[in-house]
Amino acid sequence: MSLPEFPVEGGCVCGAVRYRLKASPLAVYNCHCKDCQRSTGGAFQMTMPVRRGDIELIAGKLAAYVVTADSGRQIAQMSCPTCHTRIWNEPQAAIELIMVRAGTLDDMTWAVPVGNVWADRKQPWVTIDPALVNFAGQAPSREPLYAAWSALTAKSR
Repeated sequence: MSLPEFPVEGGCVCGAVRYRLKASPLAVYNCHCKDCQRSTGGAFQMTMPVRRGDIELIAGKLAAYVVTADSGRQIAQMSCPTCHTRIWNEPQAAIELIMVRAGTLDDMTWAVPVGNVWADRKQPWVTIDPALVNFAGQAPSREPLYAAWSALTAKSR
């Protein structure tokens, strides 16, 4: 796996919202909580924590919808007001981070998950690689995910 040359871009289904990611995310991982299953219509969501300064909205506006996550934390779900594609989450507990949905990238071939959170809520047919950084519930710290991403991306340099 090799990282792309940054910046990279992404956006919503209808094209009204576009963003630019100016640097590598801190990690890429899957979240298996019920909220992510519902909001994606799938078994999990691929999440990329990025520093707030490393992402910019370059077209359109985002609409916020605040939810209480399985962890009890308040999270602003930021979506396109036209097509309702969820672009990123803004956790109130981590104001310096934006949690970008990897599926909104124009090219996500490089966004390889290094772990899983809320693995105890996974669908029974989903197989989780035990060699990855996995947490049964909410990760008490994302540092192990960040370290795994750093190790993976260092191999590609």
